[in-house]
Amino acid sequence: MEAENQTGVTEFILLGLSEDLELQPILFGLFLSMYLITVLGNLLIILATISDSHLHTPMYFFLSNLSFIDVCFSTSIIPKMLVDLQTGSKAISYRDCLTQVYFTMFFPILDTLLLTMMAYDRFVAICHPLHYTVIMNPHLCALLVFVTWFIGVMMSLLHISLMTHLTFCKNLDIPHFFCELTQILKLACSDTFLHSVLIYFMTGALGVFPLLGILASYLRIASSIRKMSSSGGKQKAFSTCGSHLSVVSLFYGTGVGVYFTSAVTHSSQKISVASVMYTVVTPMLNPFIYSLRNKDMKGALGRLLAILPLQPPKVLALQV
Repeated sequence: MEAENQTGVTEFILLGLSEDLELQPILFGLFLSMYLITVLGNLLIILATISDSHLHTPMYFFLSNLSFIDVCFSTSIIPKMLVDLQTGSKAISYRDCLTQVYFTMFFPILDTLLLTMMAYDRFVAICHPLHYTVIMNPHLCALLVFVTWFIGVMMSLLHISLMTHLTFCKNLDIPHFFCELTQILKLACSDTFLHSVLIYFMTGALGVFPLLGILASYLRIASSIRKMSSSGGKQKAFSTCGSHLSVVSLFYGTGVGVYFTSAVTHSSQKISVASVMYTVVTPMLNPFIYSLRNKDMKGALGRLLAILPLQPPKVLALQV
């Protein structure tokens, strides 16, 4: 194949989940419903955290950031897919495609690091309760979130800066419903060795090591819970930790599922369907997990829905 200079690439073609025209209206309705549920559910979590003083703690501060990231992650993918399903257009400009690649790397990085911080917060709260207010102070929480965003921005920019030097072949069809990094690299005619090295490095540094940190935290937490004499304390610890563990399991489980699907099959359609789990389903389910398994959040949501038409929310201020 003849290669074109990257400046000559004007657009890519997103092939989507299915080329069956009869399925397009069904897929449009399904993904529109899931997107609206995702936005509404996560916004309710954010508003409940802001409006209820009982939730002005580090754990819910991190949770509100996680909900905001989930909304942004879904917004970087689903609206474009809905437009394509409605209009039948599959083209995406070169610039918009790189932008989508950036955000679909950026937000999962933030998710991973925030879930790790939440595990550390639970570790300090349960294993070192007397020192919790000193360790998890507002300045540290704000610093951790800032560092998370800084790492996400820099790592994603590094990938995008390398991608601007790629040359692409004449076949610019992407067998996916969004501009996914590995699918873009398969279309390149130039060497992608540095990209592959960077992907493996990011997977280890920002995927595997945070997971090991979460597991180590929960091993210590489990040991501390067994030593508790109060059944009420155990129940409260299980309540907050159970919600977080469910989200971690869903996040990493869907990611691993997509990885193994890619490894065992060459069917682009199966890979795309598997990708729906972590790009669409996971952000939609997170608010339900935290609201259904957490008494404090359920109470805050009930109070929010009762006062929402009457007064605006208060400004969020961390209390420890």
